[in-house]
Amino acid sequence: MRRKSMNRQSGYKILIVDDEIGIIDSLTVVLGRNGYKCEGLTNPLEAIKKLQEGNYDLLILDYIMQPIHGDKVVEKVREFDKELYILLLTGHKDLAPPLETIKKLEIQGYCEKSDRFDQLLLLVESGIKSINQMKTIKIFRDGLNKILEAVPKIYQLQSVGNILEEILSKIMPLVDSKDAFILVDDTTTGEKKSIFKGIGKYKGTLEDFISLLGPEAIEQIGYARAANEIIRHDKAIILPLSNGFGVNLGVIYVECSAEDEGLKLLRIFAVQAASSLNNAFLHSLVNVKNEELKNTYEQLRVRYMDTKEALRLAVDAKDMYTRGHSDRVAYYCVKIGEKLGLSDRDIELLRISGIFHDIGKIGTNDDILLKKDKLTKEEYDEVKKHPLKGAHILSAVSMFRDVVPIVKHHHERIDGTGYPSGLKGEEAPLLARIVSVADSFDAMMSDRSYRPKLELEAAKAQLLKYAGTQFDKRVVDAFIELLT
Repeated sequence: MRRKSMNRQSGYKILIVDDEIGIIDSLTVVLGRNGYKCEGLTNPLEAIKKLQEGNYDLLILDYIMQPIHGDKVVEKVREFDKELYILLLTGHKDLAPPLETIKKLEIQGYCEKSDRFDQLLLLVESGIKSINQMKTIKIFRDGLNKILEAVPKIYQLQSVGNILEEILSKIMPLVDSKDAFILVDDTTTGEKKSIFKGIGKYKGTLEDFISLLGPEAIEQIGYARAANEIIRHDKAIILPLSNGFGVNLGVIYVECSAEDEGLKLLRIFAVQAASSLNNAFLHSLVNVKNEELKNTYEQLRVRYMDTKEALRLAVDAKDMYTRGHSDRVAYYCVKIGEKLGLSDRDIELLRISGIFHDIGKIGTNDDILLKKDKLTKEEYDEVKKHPLKGAHILSAVSMFRDVVPIVKHHHERIDGTGYPSGLKGEEAPLLARIVSVADSFDAMMSDRSYRPKLELEAAKAQLLKYAGTQFDKRVVDAFIELLT
């Protein structure tokens, strides 16, 4: 256990900055005994430059130094690195910086210098655990975003060969792999026939593939399909592809050294890949077997719901402050639609549009979405692009084509000062005007990083105040009646 812990710790780089070389030497010895890789500097200005050039995970920093103190060093560092974990050392607690400064500069902890380093060692160990967790979260979040970007493309109705190529091209970045293949059964004919598509060293024909793999690998592929389990084989991972009814369609074979997070991402993607392939096979069957049309449409509906749920979860994962926002907006939209006497089809469109109205924000930088201070003009202009980005994402999937104009225009205003098209009055679709009211109301009723939520009466007053200028007055009046 000790050796395993030290191996894990050795992957992190720690920079020690103190104008006393004796402190640096002592800390380097103590931390080195515990498996940490350390570097030390006595000049804080050199340390800033070093941090800009290198990739460090943790900074141990003395507070009282020359020519600048530790808090000034942190100010400089935070200009180019917001994520660096920083521990501050003080010669005496009376010399520690104010708590407000520590919070403002996002210093994760500090402790007093002493002959014993027990407290500091505990802080370092805690910091490394936190850093590891944040890296895991980032890997998983980035992976989910990549999956989300890939889903619309692989769900397009196209030939099975094209879908297999798309799946392979999208799975490679998830686990930093170059060599992979997909082997699936062709279920569109009565014959037992396999379809093979490879990338990297597996690019070639089915006969080439058989010569590249040994008997043991072939056996493991068969086991993965029969048991419907993910199998690790040598330097590869074998992912079974099963449809929603537990029927195996084939396997994806990826050469990589993915750890737990990568394996989870592969599992999520494999489900979507299997669903897209199942859709393609079912679509082919529809063209040749009209008697199975009813069952085929049910399969497509299940896949549609899977796609919608995957997209919804990925949107919620993007921003912790708006988690659940899309579901509430969808709920309000449905209620307003019912109040206005809209058709069942329009009410369903409203529900889907409410869920996906902010899907374009997956293309917006996290630093902007999570910023606590007022956005700059450039940052706000970037946020204003999300309706168009959302429309582009949804337009890639034919099943969402009627949702596209609603998502695109849900930030238009009655007075024509909205975005992205500056539409006036009833030029924007009615359903988009409904989403606009529901979206604004839920935003006002929710805590955000930059302001607390409003009381119900205050939110209603805001809707009434801007009815006829920002919002459609008919929609606002209907919603106010629902809230009364």
